[in-house]
Amino acid sequence: MENSKENLLVTVSPHIRGKTSTNRIMLDVLIALVPAFIASIAIFGARSVLVTCVCVATCMLCEWGYEKALKKPVTVRDLSACITGVLLAFNLPVTIPLWEAVFGSAVAIILVKQLFGGLGKNFANPAITARIIMFLAFSTAMTSWNTVDGVTGATPLALIAKSDIAALPGMFDMFFGLHGGALGETCTVALLLGGAYLLIRGVITWHAPVSFIAATFAFTALVGHDAVYSILSGSLILGAFFMATDYVTTPMTAAGRLVFGIGAGLLTGLFRIYGSYPEGVSFAILLMNILTPYINRLTMSRPVGSTR
Repeated sequence: MENSKENLLVTVSPHIRGKTSTNRIMLDVLIALVPAFIASIAIFGARSVLVTCVCVATCMLCEWGYEKALKKPVTVRDLSACITGVLLAFNLPVTIPLWEAVFGSAVAIILVKQLFGGLGKNFANPAITARIIMFLAFSTAMTSWNTVDGVTGATPLALIAKSDIAALPGMFDMFFGLHGGALGETCTVALLLGGAYLLIRGVITWHAPVSFIAATFAFTALVGHDAVYSILSGSLILGAFFMATDYVTTPMTAAGRLVFGIGAGLLTGLFRIYGSYPEGVSFAILLMNILTPYINRLTMSRPVGSTR
């Protein structure tokens, strides 16, 4: 009996740990982004590789430098900074000046992530917030979209906003990304492949992306706009599968994720149709990020016998 007491270990929870690690989850997300990355090269050329590499390198360097300077544990190996760089690059025009890409990457890591305590403590998605700041700071560069032939042209959302329906690309071009837009958002097929991989791997659940896309579709159809073009345009698919599913900045419960997705979808439709800027995904996700603590509070189940 005395010997058994000596072998008794008392530790804080969790007492049962799964095999999944932060590094493994981040690696799965990177794998899921590969089809869209390949599509961006095929559609926009080699400069998409340069923009992506600049964003990734800056994000990882900023995270390493900030943590070194403040004598904090270096977390750059968990690959979260790498994903932030890829997602930010995917939200940028391929023609973006590289110094602006560096600026946006530094904002994402230092201002949005590290100043709030690092991974797990940031209140908003770093890539989304950086895109919005870049849009406000560099509006001309952030709205200069290249088409597949390298000529600057309007995105499908911009054409819809101007009611220039005749100039819209065909459905084939919409599915395969053969139109103007950010370098990682145009190819719907590639993004759906990546989203399916994350669902199969169990990295994400269907609640947020499906409700996000469905709410945008329903709202757009309700006000008389082309709902199919709406869900195939802009960064909706990219945002739904890769940014509205972020563990840190979105709700923890299934019900909460449904609320998050529906709210983001309605806001996206509202911003696109009645706002001054044709796209609304980034603003919608950021606003829902801010509401996430309240959604968690309302949707978290209570232990049996507890009081409200």
